[in-house]
Amino acid sequence: MAQLTKKRKVALSKVDEEKSYGLLEGAALVKEISSTKFDSSVDLAVRLGVDPRKANQMVRGIVSLPHGTGKTVRVLVLCTPDKEDEAKAAGADFVGLDDYIEKIKGGWTDVDVIITMPSIMAKVGALGRVLGPRGLMPNPKTGTVTIEVGKAVTEVKAGKIDFKVDKTGIVHAAIGKTSFSPDKLHENAKELISTIMKLKPSSAKGTYVKSIFLSSTMSPSVSIDLKSVGA
Repeated sequence: MAQLTKKRKVALSKVDEEKSYGLLEGAALVKEISSTKFDSSVDLAVRLGVDPRKANQMVRGIVSLPHGTGKTVRVLVLCTPDKEDEAKAAGADFVGLDDYIEKIKGGWTDVDVIITMPSIMAKVGALGRVLGPRGLMPNPKTGTVTIEVGKAVTEVKAGKIDFKVDKTGIVHAAIGKTSFSPDKLHENAKELISTIMKLKPSSAKGTYVKSIFLSSTMSPSVSIDLKSVGA
């Protein structure tokens, strides 16, 4: 069994495993117990009472975090020439079509989000084997297949994220950085949780939100009191 470091022991001593914390209190605690030298991501994990194997119980959505994620998002826009200026003006990092499609076929995926147009999806669909496993495949449901490419780029850069319940029934999402104030983390988390609540499948029976945990990179997780978020 690996030996605990001093920092890990200190962090664990500050978390009462028998207690569930209010969302704002939990956000402040996660900041306090984070000991990395870099600006760690703060992650939210929401365990849902759904069966993701059933199509009618899949929970997937998009949300615009009020304070963004704190992460620099690299955006590739695959579009027709008439839309290139719009994408560039909105702040896209890479803009083009055939050249980038060939690069992706060769294994290049050095981006965080890919936005494209409905008319281009026939070409983009052929990249499924490369983009699918990396979670980069554009999807109309997440707003990454659209005519309004400029608007989509602006939203992604401002903190719009997409999320999906995994095969174990948990939604994982980054809601900020440890450099954020507790209030900003609280507001981002609340926005995400509220969106997840609205997406409850009608076919889901019993308790919908079973547990919520906050953590940062390499920190212990903090249990959040469901009553504090109205779950």
